[in-house]
Amino acid sequence: MVSPPFRGIEVGSNEGSKNFKRGVKIGSAYSERMAPGKSKKMTSQLNNDPQQQAAAVMDSDGQVGATPPALPTPIPDRVAALRGVELLQGLTEEEYRWLASHGTERTASHRAVVVRENEPAHHLNIILQGEVNVHRANSGSVSLFIGRTARVTGKLPFSRMKFWGATGYSSGHLWVLDIHEDLFPAMLAAIPAMAQICVSLLLDRVRDFSRADLQAEKLVALGQLAANLSHELNNPASSAQRAALSLSSKIDKDVELCRLGRLFRSDEELAGYAGWTERSLESIKNQSTPEVAAANPLSASDREQQFIEWLEAHHVPDAWAVAPALAQANLPLTSLDELASIVHPGAVPAAVASFANSLNARSMVAAVSDSSSRIFNIINSIKDYSYMDQAPIQDVDLVQSLENTLALLRPRLQQMVIVRDYEPGIPAITAYGGELSQVWTALIENAIDATKGRGTLKLITRLQGDMAFIDIWDDGVGIEPALSSRIFEPFFTTKPLGQGLGLGLDLVRRILSKHFGSVAMQSSPHSTCFQVRLPLDRPQIY
Repeated sequence: MVSPPFRGIEVGSNEGSKNFKRGVKIGSAYSERMAPGKSKKMTSQLNNDPQQQAAAVMDSDGQVGATPPALPTPIPDRVAALRGVELLQGLTEEEYRWLASHGTERTASHRAVVVRENEPAHHLNIILQGEVNVHRANSGSVSLFIGRTARVTGKLPFSRMKFWGATGYSSGHLWVLDIHEDLFPAMLAAIPAMAQICVSLLLDRVRDFSRADLQAEKLVALGQLAANLSHELNNPASSAQRAALSLSSKIDKDVELCRLGRLFRSDEELAGYAGWTERSLESIKNQSTPEVAAANPLSASDREQQFIEWLEAHHVPDAWAVAPALAQANLPLTSLDELASIVHPGAVPAAVASFANSLNARSMVAAVSDSSSRIFNIINSIKDYSYMDQAPIQDVDLVQSLENTLALLRPRLQQMVIVRDYEPGIPAITAYGGELSQVWTALIENAIDATKGRGTLKLITRLQGDMAFIDIWDDGVGIEPALSSRIFEPFFTTKPLGQGLGLGLDLVRRILSKHFGSVAMQSSPHSTCFQVRLPLDRPQIY
């Protein structure tokens, strides 16, 4: 894992306070040695210090950078400062002098650039005085880490760090000693204890940052999942609410029903109307769905106009309000002619209006039922996606796991073409089901971002020997060859500022490594494929 440049200390912690105070004392002692009796004057005139003037050098971006002081600090003063570094306590005088004589000093005033994000990392840094606040471009103004006085940080021996993962700025006056990576073998030979010190630092970094990275990625995934669910649940919930509110107005028709009953001249006429109603509802129910769905808006409008004309011809009030329910139900006009032949003309307007009102009520009940079913299906998809109320290790159906992820990401996939090529007969694999869902989510979301939500997404599963292969392909912009080797690094992202933390693919890599699987990527313009490989049956590894 590539380690970020600085291991942070909690702001306001006892450890940080002690280190800060120690740094102030070191700085004061240093000032006294450089100019006895003038430390207060030098403190008040910090900007006139020749070291400060030397540090005020602009870099290529026009920002002040940390530079070597104009007057190098004497070796004894460097040794005195190194003795205040907690991790280096216990070294011999010769070992302190080796660090002091082989290190390169840099000083800086407030807000100077100490390290820059994405630039090559070559030095181990020992902060002798001051603080370094580290920010990442995608994290805004929030400090990710704080390197304080008496800290060992930066690139360490045995580390795979190649580039700085963030930009570090000095906070106040900074005094730092750099050891170049070319000197690491000589340093470990001259100071054997540095091997244990550096390994301990690396282990702390891996533990602390792995935990922080995983938590940050989970929060990002949770936010995206919440947004998707909010969109998915809002539509059926709103539909059910509207239908329920309208339904109450349709069922409160006692007066109209009593008036209709009084309009019938005989029980035979009432029975005829009831029989016609039953036959018409059965006819509507038995209609083939494709024929109804095939009707385009223009033909539906023409059909509604035909009903309006029939209703007006039979003196039905508010024909424009009654006709839509009859047209949407696809009721034949011949059914209305049959009704007119069963009841006398005076009862036709009320009978037709009552029947249309009944159709509206049934339609709203169907809307509530359909919306409830959609909500229930979404909840089931969430449970299947997260393997809720189940043991962490599951026999995972890969195809179903992919489909559950597609269901949750449906709002972002509405304008994409999804091609499924699933090989039948792939057996379930033993895995952490919820974590595999995170893998599919990260890879599919990358495809959505690459195509801006308007391209083609292809999912392919196949079996080869004892391995399951899952390909997730898109026709987006592709990944530049120069960046291909870095996409799985933590905090590396090609997304615009504020749109990605660079943790998704690193999380994918770590989850698949946990399952003894792997992930590979091939990309060219308009063709990017992430291939996941998973062993079929490895229960013993869990």
